[in-house]
Amino acid sequence: MISGGFLPAFRILAPEFQSATGDSVATASGPSMGNTPEAIPNRLSRGEPVDVVIMVGSALDDLVKQGKVLPGSRVDLARSKIGMAVRSGTPKPDIGTVEAFKRTLLAAESIAYSDSASGVYLSRVLFPKLGIADQIAGKSRMIPAEPVGAVVARGDAQIGFQQMSELLAVPGVEVVGPLPPEIQKVTVFSAGISSTSKEPDAARALVKFLSSPAAAPVIAKTGIEPVNP
Repeated sequence: MISGGFLPAFRILAPEFQSATGDSVATASGPSMGNTPEAIPNRLSRGEPVDVVIMVGSALDDLVKQGKVLPGSRVDLARSKIGMAVRSGTPKPDIGTVEAFKRTLLAAESIAYSDSASGVYLSRVLFPKLGIADQIAGKSRMIPAEPVGAVVARGDAQIGFQQMSELLAVPGVEVVGPLPPEIQKVTVFSAGISSTSKEPDAARALVKFLSSPAAAPVIAKTGIEPVNP
């Protein structure tokens, strides 16, 4: 089971792993947190079978505490920044500084963000910190169970925020760039072994492959930073 931030890289790397080992990998995707049925914690609560989980590191730690992921099995794979996208062919607003970022949010007609780590940070931490939460509340919405880029691509939101890798994977949008460094939140995506894994050796081999230097160039091409370059 895998969340969206690492999924673009995984789609390329999984076939390589299968070719090298002869193991077959079945994949289920969903956010690292949230209330949707597809969210990984909710999938595990329903007892869905899984060998490896790849998700936001802090959310993975919660699953370790709950006994759903083996203690000591966490391996960090990549670091990801939050980015902003607009529909292809539309103007790219300035978000190069914190003040420019605030102006862009206040001027936007509509704003979309994810229901996972990046959206939680934006709505609960950053927007209040910038003092604009009340002003943009009526035109902002959290998007469950769908890539934010898809919402922007069809014109249902003027600007959208999500992990850079997730935005880059969606056709019909252009990524304006990452948030300014002063207000950026870097998310670590990590892998862990399920406590109910029926193929623990193959699971560990997959995690080892994904965290190896050989996987790093693919990871970097998808817009996230490999932990082991």
